[in-house]
Amino acid sequence: MQKQQKTQQQNQRSFNIWYWVAALLGLLLIQWVVGQGQQVAPIPYSQFQQLVREGKVLEVGVADRTIQGTLREPLPNGATRFSTIRVEPPELAEELERHGVRYSGRIESTFLRDVMALLLPMLLFFGIWIFLLRRMAGGQGGLMQIGKSKARVYVETDTGVTFDDVAGVDEAKDELREIVDFLKDPERYGRLGGRMPKGVLLVGPPGTGKTLIAKAVAGEAKVPFFSISGAEFVEMFVGVGAARVRDLFEQARQKAPAIIFIDELDALGRARGIAGPMAGGHSEAEQTLNQLLVEMDGFDSRTGLVILAATNRPEILDPALLRAGRFDRQVLVDRPDKKGRVEILRVHLRKVKLAPDVEVEKVAALTPGFTGADLANLVNEAALLATRRGAEAVTMADFSNAVERIVAGLEKRNRLLNPREREVVAYHEMGHALVALSLPGTDPVHKVSIIPRGIGALGYTIQRPTEDRFLMTREELEHKMMVLLGGRAAELIAFGHLSTGASDDLRRVTDIARSMVTRYGMSERLGSVAYERDGRGFLAGQDIPLGPRERDYGEATGDAIDEEVRRIVDGVLERTVALLRERRAVLEEGARRLLEKETLDEAELAALVGRAPPRRQAAE
Repeated sequence: MQKQQKTQQQNQRSFNIWYWVAALLGLLLIQWVVGQGQQVAPIPYSQFQQLVREGKVLEVGVADRTIQGTLREPLPNGATRFSTIRVEPPELAEELERHGVRYSGRIESTFLRDVMALLLPMLLFFGIWIFLLRRMAGGQGGLMQIGKSKARVYVETDTGVTFDDVAGVDEAKDELREIVDFLKDPERYGRLGGRMPKGVLLVGPPGTGKTLIAKAVAGEAKVPFFSISGAEFVEMFVGVGAARVRDLFEQARQKAPAIIFIDELDALGRARGIAGPMAGGHSEAEQTLNQLLVEMDGFDSRTGLVILAATNRPEILDPALLRAGRFDRQVLVDRPDKKGRVEILRVHLRKVKLAPDVEVEKVAALTPGFTGADLANLVNEAALLATRRGAEAVTMADFSNAVERIVAGLEKRNRLLNPREREVVAYHEMGHALVALSLPGTDPVHKVSIIPRGIGALGYTIQRPTEDRFLMTREELEHKMMVLLGGRAAELIAFGHLSTGASDDLRRVTDIARSMVTRYGMSERLGSVAYERDGRGFLAGQDIPLGPRERDYGEATGDAIDEEVRRIVDGVLERTVALLRERRAVLEEGARRLLEKETLDEAELAALVGRAPPRRQAAE
């Protein structure tokens, strides 16, 4: 964030310098052009007389001491006007009249031309300056409107969203129904002396529907809905964001009861001083945050004004935002479980024509870990696939292909592999599948393919969980590692060498092993001690940390952790190699079928394993 602000300031400073240089050059150019047309050349009086005799003078103005006039033809220096010091000859008027020169007793005034030569560049300069200020103000009406809020006001009919359109987050809806009842009847909630929370913070991963829920609250309560992003408060000019916060709350108070929704609160509410001690306390973002804190303290919740905010990075928010009296309540909007995914899919399938073989429960079982946005994308991809092949309805196969497309990427059949590489990929993917089919408690294998997909995947193995899991034992983690190392073990058995195809598998295995040692206390050597911890957040404690890890150990302990992680990974790899050697015949047959058909589904894999010889015979 600090680097981004410094870059923006440097770009703005460069822009200002070049703007002033261009404006100065333009001013000088305009004055030169205007001055060229009005250049007055001083000439001797004798030359003036000679020009008069030659008939080159068009008209003159005679004053007491000077004579100025205009020539019929320009002088060698390009000037068409001249001036000279008057010498008083008695025959001057006669000579002028004899040569047909118009003359008068005054000099033509050039005051208006001189003033225009000065004012015209200045007016042009200020016009460009005001135009640029209006552009930098974001089209909000120029300098006088630069501090106005950009919040978009939605009346109740504009949101078009109610709780019926939100599925899979029943706990969050139950928490927010109380807010809806309060907005409908604020007085009833204050009869016993209680008060409603001023702010409600919606916390959850991206795509879980935080903005949709906020709109549903406004739609259910039928109150005005002020929606603005946290990034829209922060502008180039210091103090503009604070002015917009004041203006936003003033608009909301006038329309209370109302809802103020701030999306991506982390862009505005980042912890002060997080950029380091050199950042200072006078930056635009910090002033804006300070003004937001003051405004949240300055209104009474009984007026019917509620602030909703959404973020997927709560660990970087300023603690002052989260204290009681500001964002009193935090509502977790997490990834839905299987039941929630079924409800979300039913909402999105209302406008889709389905074939009779589509079962929503099976589709939900194929999508563990999907958010609401992912499920909406899945339904759309399945409909597009069915449309592309000219079908009358979306089938279960379309949903299966859509899942593969989202998880593994697009098929790349034009990526030609040589026969040796195809054979290595076939053994690799069959190793994953065979280990998963051989271990107890692992997820069933849905499909195995050697068709390249995505950026670097030369093949893929998809497992379908039968249920959502929230806890895993050490044995289950080791089985998960064995499935990931099945491809590398199969290459060792079949070819006796290693390839680069297992790079992603090794990374994931190493992460699991390190988490077992440093976070889960599953190492006998290092004991039940947590040596690393993640930043605050809703994903803390899972396999994928939300924030950067913090180390709580020294160099000697770090060496011991590295040794223990390597010991666990090597031990799991040895067990995986032993398992595949025991089932070598099934591995060979599965790889041969993959080379022939390129894809094996769940039924074909089950038939393959069912016809496998006993383990004793395979070992022999």
